[in-house]
Amino acid sequence: MTDTEATRMAHTTDPAGTVAVVGTGTMGQGIAQIALVAGHPVRLYDAAPDRAAKAADAIFGRLDRLVEKGRMSADARDAAAARLHPAGSLDELADSVLVVEAVVERLAVKQELFAALEDIVGDDCLLATNTSSLSVTAIAGALRLPGRFVGLHFFNPAPLMPLVEVVSGYATDIASATRAYETARAWGKTPVACADTPGFIVNRLARPFYAEAFAVYEEQAADPATIDAVLRECGGFRMGAFELTDLIGHDVNEAVTRSVWEAFFQDPRFRPSLAQRRLVEAGMLGRKAGRGWYAYEEGAHRPEPHTAEPAQPPAYVVVEGDLAPAGQVIDLIREAGIEVREEEDDHGTRLQLPSGGQLALADGQTSVEFRDVVYFDLALDYREATRIALAAGPDTSPETLGQAIGLFQALGKKVSVIGDVPGMIVARTVARLIDLAHEAVAKGVATEEDIDTAMRLGVNYPLGPLEWSRKLGKSWASSVLDEMHEREPSGRYAPSLALFRHAYADEKPEAGR
Repeated sequence: MTDTEATRMAHTTDPAGTVAVVGTGTMGQGIAQIALVAGHPVRLYDAAPDRAAKAADAIFGRLDRLVEKGRMSADARDAAAARLHPAGSLDELADSVLVVEAVVERLAVKQELFAALEDIVGDDCLLATNTSSLSVTAIAGALRLPGRFVGLHFFNPAPLMPLVEVVSGYATDIASATRAYETARAWGKTPVACADTPGFIVNRLARPFYAEAFAVYEEQAADPATIDAVLRECGGFRMGAFELTDLIGHDVNEAVTRSVWEAFFQDPRFRPSLAQRRLVEAGMLGRKAGRGWYAYEEGAHRPEPHTAEPAQPPAYVVVEGDLAPAGQVIDLIREAGIEVREEEDDHGTRLQLPSGGQLALADGQTSVEFRDVVYFDLALDYREATRIALAAGPDTSPETLGQAIGLFQALGKKVSVIGDVPGMIVARTVARLIDLAHEAVAKGVATEEDIDTAMRLGVNYPLGPLEWSRKLGKSWASSVLDEMHEREPSGRYAPSLALFRHAYADEKPEAGR
């Protein structure tokens, strides 16, 4: 054992100690299964009679399936099953070294539960909440020993999702946070440390992914199927915002958005979507209700994204500058056999088409402000992208739009033409993710590394927002949001002070200079 491993073990919850899980719904069962497979004796408690016993049976069933899939030996299953015990009362949790709560998301209920537990467990027992939206500080506020209280936020399904947010409340001791962190690591999870802030890391920083897609829809610039396709096939996201919120459930997703918005004193950057509110009011909660943005009833037809008809590509393009951060497009044009003519230009963000019109990377402005311009959206990787979104204004000539469509089709891309909205779809989403991430680092919510890890593992983003920031350049997001803020001065798109500082701070001088 190395010194580092020994240090970690010293801070880890006793691997032979009893872990208690209070609340036996989906999350409670998942957390219990994780602790059980890690080797702990586990006690399950639920206030509802017989629910803990039923939860134990459900966990036994999942262990059986692991054996069937070859992921667990029969002997290991039998040993784990022998360590799992339903508890009839809280008093049976007295010898626990760690209690994880996963009950209903109501502050008063959680506070009452932990006040009762404090009178039962030993003073060295670590108390943890799996809350995703309530303040860890507030839950611990009435405790005699709030220093031993932490947030351990697992993601659903807990046995499969690797991420755990370890949340330190205002009064949490460093030793308690370290113990929780190392325990999650010992359980095979990837922990990230964060301060007690509304939404923690993932639920705070993920809001723009949903909000900007909904905003584009509300502005009637594109339908849900097209927006989802652009986010997946151009932005590189695993799922689009509409299909993902249908999967999560709109009652759940909208409640988290509203909770974060209210916790930040109705900050316009976290403003909920009226369109999503209407879905909730109509009972169209997504897959579980048979209908959300999409229909899921038997035989329901899934709408196709808008895809442009084939168009003739231009014979040549004139490049003005390097098109950063879309310079890869120039290489693809050359590889497609289209002539590239280069000219010096101070702006460096546009392509001239034979029609006389221009093709520009989404920058927060709109086509209506310029004569004969088509914007194209940001892509995670223009070579790998299979779809590109274009936006044209009322003054864009059909010839220019047709040449822009044909150009990207010649590069092997499907093309979706959307309405003339600033920042289009991917660009506005990524700019806002970058902004919130820089602000979170500046305010001590979490480190850059933990933020990127959380967003990649917690919501399957193709890049962490700070990785994206480094890839796109230090001033890219600030510039896009500045332009969007000028066009919608509500405060929603105003760059944070942290992003402003990042964009305009001088480079650090070399040592000794």
